[in-house]
Amino acid sequence: MNFGEHIKQLREQNQLLQRQVASVLEIDTAMLSKIERGERRAKKEHIPLLANLLHANEKELYTIWLADQVYEIIKEESNPSEILQVAINELNKTNNKQ
Repeated sequence: MNFGEHIKQLREQNQLLQRQVASVLEIDTAMLSKIERGERRAKKEHIPLLANLLHANEKELYTIWLADQVYEIIKEESNPSEILQVAINELNKTNNKQ
């Protein structure tokens, strides 16, 4: 599930209208609709607001949001899994040094 789908699901679970969520984020309803459909990306600054409003875990929302960013960068590459594995290997090296 991508970030937009997740936000929509949480919004509906909390019985909130798009206009209510959009108001808290200080964006228009059309923009929120596009975010929920995956046509636009939410801003990083929106994550704490969404977590609070939707009674969600901020770290989980941030993780899903960031995963969407990575996906957008590598989705059309011929070897996305290999790219991710190289990144994981680099992260493991960095973590082992700490």
